[in-house]
Amino acid sequence: MSTSPTGLRTGVLGTRDITFFVVSAAAPLTVMAGVAPVVLLLGGVGAPAGYLIAGLTLAVFAVGFTTMSRHVRSGGAFYAFITRGLGRPAGVGGAMVAMLGYNGMEIGVYGLLGSATAGTLEALFGWDVPWLVIALAGLALTFLAGYRSIDFGAKILGVLLAAETAILLLLAGGVLLKADLSLTSFAPGTVAVPGTIVVLAFAFGAFTGFESTVIYRREARDPARSVPRATYIALGFLGVFYAFIVWIVIQAYGPAKVLDAAAADPAGLFFSAITTYVGGWAADLMHILIVTSIFASLLAFHNAINRYTLALAEEGVLPAALGRVHPRHQSPYVAGAAQTALGLLVVAAFGLAGADPYAHLLLWVNTLGMMSLVALMALAAVAVYFYFRRTPSAEGAWRTRVAPLLSAVLLTGALGLIATKVSLFTGGVAVVDTVILILIPAVFAAGLLAAFRLRRSRPEVYRRFAAEPDEGSDPCPQQTSS
Repeated sequence: MSTSPTGLRTGVLGTRDITFFVVSAAAPLTVMAGVAPVVLLLGGVGAPAGYLIAGLTLAVFAVGFTTMSRHVRSGGAFYAFITRGLGRPAGVGGAMVAMLGYNGMEIGVYGLLGSATAGTLEALFGWDVPWLVIALAGLALTFLAGYRSIDFGAKILGVLLAAETAILLLLAGGVLLKADLSLTSFAPGTVAVPGTIVVLAFAFGAFTGFESTVIYRREARDPARSVPRATYIALGFLGVFYAFIVWIVIQAYGPAKVLDAAAADPAGLFFSAITTYVGGWAADLMHILIVTSIFASLLAFHNAINRYTLALAEEGVLPAALGRVHPRHQSPYVAGAAQTALGLLVVAAFGLAGADPYAHLLLWVNTLGMMSLVALMALAAVAVYFYFRRTPSAEGAWRTRVAPLLSAVLLTGALGLIATKVSLFTGGVAVVDTVILILIPAVFAAGLLAAFRLRRSRPEVYRRFAAEPDEGSDPCPQQTSS
């Protein structure tokens, strides 16, 4: 094990560890038990196919994305890719959208942690604990776990991810042994319906976090291999697992009855199924594991945000103090403290305003984060295409031209689809919908303006932005006018 120039540990994360981080961020158990019933209600029994389609679309994006990761070694991940392909102003704009997206994805989930844990404590023990107290405790625990070394976090996530996967596979085993099975969900007539469009809008959000593999490049063993492998493993696992588990819950009730069951009790759909096919004890265990699944997601996003913040502090875009690394744990602990303080501010504001932790804090803030990251992926796909248009490479046309361009089109379409259905995510609050749709391009524009100001006032910092570790100054030699 060695230390990078930034102070982070190097060579400590293998493919498995990175996969744990990105799959845990997606929170499979929470997505299934908490969101899939709503997806079924809105999209119908063809929902499993929708998850597969979304996964295939993101796999096309991953082709160019992972190819680019072998050419860009900067710790800035997305914004470094965008800088290489589209210039520094777009790169700074992308960095601002990335910060908005990842913070939105984490901070909103504290609302889910509060509501889900409060419900579990009341259901299992009869305790009435305010959600805000739980959310604040979650903030502290997430900070402490992120404060420790990255391999410590990987071990926690490995255990929690194994547990939440196991409970869903236990449900699947019970259903496969006892239920009458049908492949109706994958029939063309079932999939080719208007409801599948709604499924796709939700399905893209279910994969959010898989792209953060490149953030851990500095701490990875053999990053040229482990980062692409972790990306494809995470995507493949999530796509197949989501489709399989949604199909399983449809089989538990039967294609003709599952929608009525979801309408009658969406929150209890998975719990009733596992009670019937496995036992009440398994339902109680699932309640507990949803809480740990949420915590795993929080820790994964917290680590990702801290490394983005560290990279931007190193660039000189954010205050240098945020770039400090703990001398013993070798973690970006000051960035973690700043992110925790931001989370505390937002969570406390929602709590003191009397907002609902699920309908308001989770859905409003998470929707903003999810849409920001889909927009970022679309922009990165465009950047990869333009980078390889002017950079000689032996990677092949599919990896460097066709896949990036195709994924840019598909992801732009997905973003447009989500934008047209944004009211389904936010509960139909028009003001919130408008704020979300305006804020993302506004933050990108603010990043562009910040870049132009940086070019005038601090040209040396501007020239070093998103530079490779061994480069003196210019990360975009062919775009010096940018």
